[in-house]
Amino acid sequence: MPFKRKHQTTLTVLSVLLVILIVVYAIRIYSIQVSHASEYSSSAGSAAVITAVLKAPRGEILDRCGRQIAVNRDGYNVVFNKAYVKDDLNDVILALINLLSESGASWTDKLPITSAPPYSYIEGESTDRLIKLLEVAHYATPDDCIEQMTEKYDLKKYSETDRRKIMGVRYSMDIADFSISYPYTFAEDISTELMRKISESGFMLSGVTVDIVPFRQYIDTSLAVNLIGTVGPIFEEDWEEYSKKGYSYDDKVGKSGIELWAEESLRGTDGEIAYYVDADGNILKSRVTKTPVAGKTVMLTLDKNIQRTAQDSLKNTVTQLRSEGGTATAGAAVIVDINTGGVVCAANYPTYDSATLSTNYKELLNDSRKPLTDRAFQGVYPIGSTIKPIVATAALENGLYNIGETINCVHTYRFFDDYQPSCMHRHGSIALTTALSKSCNYFFFELGRRVGALTLTDYFKQFGLGTYTGVEVDDSDGILIEPTTNGFGGDTLQISIGQLNAFTPLQLANYAATFANGGTHYKATLINKITSYDMSQTFDDGTPKVVNKVKISETTAKVIKEGMLSVTVDGTGRAALGDYPIKIGGKTGTSQTNNGADHSTFIVFAPFEQPEIAISVVLEHGNSGYSSGTLVRQLLDAYFTASGNDSPDKVPYTVLG
Repeated sequence: MPFKRKHQTTLTVLSVLLVILIVVYAIRIYSIQVSHASEYSSSAGSAAVITAVLKAPRGEILDRCGRQIAVNRDGYNVVFNKAYVKDDLNDVILALINLLSESGASWTDKLPITSAPPYSYIEGESTDRLIKLLEVAHYATPDDCIEQMTEKYDLKKYSETDRRKIMGVRYSMDIADFSISYPYTFAEDISTELMRKISESGFMLSGVTVDIVPFRQYIDTSLAVNLIGTVGPIFEEDWEEYSKKGYSYDDKVGKSGIELWAEESLRGTDGEIAYYVDADGNILKSRVTKTPVAGKTVMLTLDKNIQRTAQDSLKNTVTQLRSEGGTATAGAAVIVDINTGGVVCAANYPTYDSATLSTNYKELLNDSRKPLTDRAFQGVYPIGSTIKPIVATAALENGLYNIGETINCVHTYRFFDDYQPSCMHRHGSIALTTALSKSCNYFFFELGRRVGALTLTDYFKQFGLGTYTGVEVDDSDGILIEPTTNGFGGDTLQISIGQLNAFTPLQLANYAATFANGGTHYKATLINKITSYDMSQTFDDGTPKVVNKVKISETTAKVIKEGMLSVTVDGTGRAALGDYPIKIGGKTGTSQTNNGADHSTFIVFAPFEQPEIAISVVLEHGNSGYSSGTLVRQLLDAYFTASGNDSPDKVPYTVLG
């Protein structure tokens, strides 16, 4: 009896398990055949899952107050998606070409062969990729290549004119790796009207879409163009390098300036979309598997308002000087934050507009005024008497001049038999403050001789002259004579008054900043900070980087600064800054040139008691330091007035009593 009861229990358990199993299978079958019938039906014939790229927007460039400099705008691109091309590809291409031709629009054609017979290779363009693609001999003629492509792309049924148009696109598709994974951009930034025409003609343009994509837009195309830079296509010679970094052939990359330097930050991270394709190549469905992440935001140390004022004022100054019979031809102006090394503005004249650079490039390149040159960062000039505060620092710090000591300027300096230069005036017996104020060459001939060429050159380097500033874009290290001994004779006298050596306006401003802040030489920079696109996360906070510290005692700094204040109060800078409402320390300079009138140079730091900024101005053939004084005043106005700087966290200065 117990055995029979045990047997019935086992059967009951097995029966229950069987019922549960049947129910589970029934639910699963229902799910497959009813709830997810279409999905599993599609998947049943699926041959592959192909991944394509979703482009990420480029990061933006802002000024130090968050004002936009380089941003993104929406535009229209004509794109071929291979997965959706159902008709003859050549027919679709020709139909699209005809549509664009009617609207006067252009399309991408990278074939390095002229567009009409007699065919020839396009001058200046490489044919290596074409020869490799067609597998022809390196000596193949353009006609040989045309014949090969006619066969390769099956173009015999078309007219000669249409064949050339179509093969230009097909070749461009091939070198761009056109596939389901890599859609091909046929035309960029088309008009809204053309976008509508293409959309209306969709029935004969299978596989063609008009995508809304971000395009680079510069809010002011003439603002700091040398520094901001441009973006452009990847050149053939650079493709191998960029392809290793995951770029697509039709990507736009930074070509110069900050756009190039910050390429890795601005680029962003592309997303991915998965296409589910059946055995016949038909797209069954698509799904975004990786959302694109926009590039980082780069906030610069530049101030747009001050930069615009500097550019306009520089242009107006040169123009006015010439209208008054002057000889000034060009110039540069730089403002540096003395506590960070941040470049607040860097103006050049003449300059150019990036919006028309591609069309005017040859004209600009051949312009004798050299508007493409970044004079602020790459122009090198003898800086004249603006060097004298360094010479004074070297003499005082090495015990070779005592405060209060007078030197008798008798016009001609006769220490050396073979070189006896003269001062502009006969100043008589003067001390350092007056020597700086009146810019007495005789006084600094004597100080320079006492210090010696080796020590002077060492101090020049400590202040950043003759060395690269470390700024993110291209700059020059200047020209610095390297003496082998202190017995440098007449050359020592020349470098003591700012001749023979030549430096950039950026170096000059950075040196003035180093002196004004007590000797801390900062790396020059254009980067305030780098953040996420929405600025919610900071990746680089722009912490100032110290290059070195120059030993300047408080006593030395005080006496030299008093001399520089005297320059603007009753010295060579008085005409421009004598009545300025804020006390300014400065030094004018006039430097001789080998061709034409002298250059005009001017450095200042302000405010005198608690310096914030240093300014350098160079006017090519400006003839005297006085010429640049008006420009210096306008730059000070731009920085110290509310109209020139509307940063919400900056309090404008008031007139001092």
